[in-house]
Amino acid sequence: MSLASPLPSGPGARGRDDAAAIPGRDEGPLVPLVVDLDGTLLRTDLLLEGVVAILRRNVLMLFAMLAWLPRGRAYFKRRVAEHAALDFATLPANEELLAYIALQKTLGREIVLATAADELMARGIVERFPLFDRAVSSDGLVNLKGEVKAKALAALFPRGFDYAGNAAVDLPIWARAQRVILVETPASVARAARAGGRPSEEFAAAPRLRALAKGLRLHQWAKNGLVFVPMLLGGLAGSAGAWAEAGLAFLSLGLVASASYLLNDLWDLPHDRAHWSKRHRPLASGRLPLATGLAATVGGLGLGLGLAALAGPAVLAALLAYLAVTLAYSFSLKRVPMLDALILGGLFTLRLVIGVAAVGGAWSPWLLTFSMFLFTSLSFAKRHTELRGAVKRGRTGQLSGRGYRPADEPVVLAFGIAAGLASIVIFILYLANEAFRHAVLSAPLALWAFPLVLVLFMGRIWLLAGRDELHDDPVAFAVKDRPSLALAAVAGLSFAVAAFGLPGWGL
Repeated sequence: MSLASPLPSGPGARGRDDAAAIPGRDEGPLVPLVVDLDGTLLRTDLLLEGVVAILRRNVLMLFAMLAWLPRGRAYFKRRVAEHAALDFATLPANEELLAYIALQKTLGREIVLATAADELMARGIVERFPLFDRAVSSDGLVNLKGEVKAKALAALFPRGFDYAGNAAVDLPIWARAQRVILVETPASVARAARAGGRPSEEFAAAPRLRALAKGLRLHQWAKNGLVFVPMLLGGLAGSAGAWAEAGLAFLSLGLVASASYLLNDLWDLPHDRAHWSKRHRPLASGRLPLATGLAATVGGLGLGLGLAALAGPAVLAALLAYLAVTLAYSFSLKRVPMLDALILGGLFTLRLVIGVAAVGGAWSPWLLTFSMFLFTSLSFAKRHTELRGAVKRGRTGQLSGRGYRPADEPVVLAFGIAAGLASIVIFILYLANEAFRHAVLSAPLALWAFPLVLVLFMGRIWLLAGRDELHDDPVAFAVKDRPSLALAAVAGLSFAVAAFGLPGWGL
């Protein structure tokens, strides 16, 4: 166990023996307020943060970490702390709890950080939050957790203490505390902590299921609707078997894509926390615990690839290609200007490839090229919005986690609009050279509505981007934007009429 030296603080901040009224509690002696770190003061786990930070710099360090584990948790934490180099200033804190601690500090209470994290980590936290008078932590030999922490605190504060924690491992500590402070604690743990009848206070948590759903970006599943396009344009819209095959591919792609979003966010945590809008993402903000994010990532990848295997080897191969490109993008290629937008366009096009593989339809070079240009344009729109945001905030250097600089905005604008216009031309060429020459569609003339929809949609996206009214993700914006949804309905109707025709209209 490590006891850090008391930090300088205001007069009378430590060691007072007089009685004082503490808001929310009965009159009594002014005992120290002891605060846990992981999941309590911080909405994250420092050990997991450290492990991810080490792997982010060098994946091969996994083997070194496996060698550290047999020497005990305290030793493992010390080694992780030595190698992690975390930015403590950006780690998400529980602001409501911090306000409570600040109030107690003004009353002259001693504020103590008690954590199972390593001493090196604890020092960084105490430097960030000068409210703390000292820290009690693991020291490379003793893992200060559960019963060990409870005994250490009881010995350190024989007159008693109040304790703020969040997990079942804190129950032995609450059993020795004068007051139980529950911070975003599971209901079953909260009931057990209150069972002793001690006074308690609670800081409620936001629903984690909602945070998980947002982290999985379920609204992005709208993109995966592209897997149905080859079926519709291939004249298979009347086949129940084709719908089942495409539906299974859609589900497997959605699971893998959602898992890859979480993996990307885990890998990008430092950059997201420094970003003006991405810092509010579930993992970056701490509303979704890292452990939950990791579990959902592994589960989503396993289940998605399993369903793809059921859909057939072609679907599995295409989905593995999608996953490989996604990982390459997340880990490295997203930092290469211009190439990053092309890769995002390619990922959308791979969705069409998965759809072709699912239903065994014919390959259409026109359709794949159209998709590449359309979604590359939308990717440039996303970068353009980020660059304009950086300019408005007076930034001149390279964007965090990206290869762009604010001065690149005119080039990105030009390439984005050019790619969007090219996609419209390519779709018209597709209609003239392929759609109207094959008998697989019942009413191919209905597809002429689609270029008009494209013109209006792309015009709206780039117009709003220039006005700074576009969400930083055009697809996420489109699924909430009423005019865009209306255009999508017109496009969907044109595809439906092209596939099934309108009886009696002669189309």
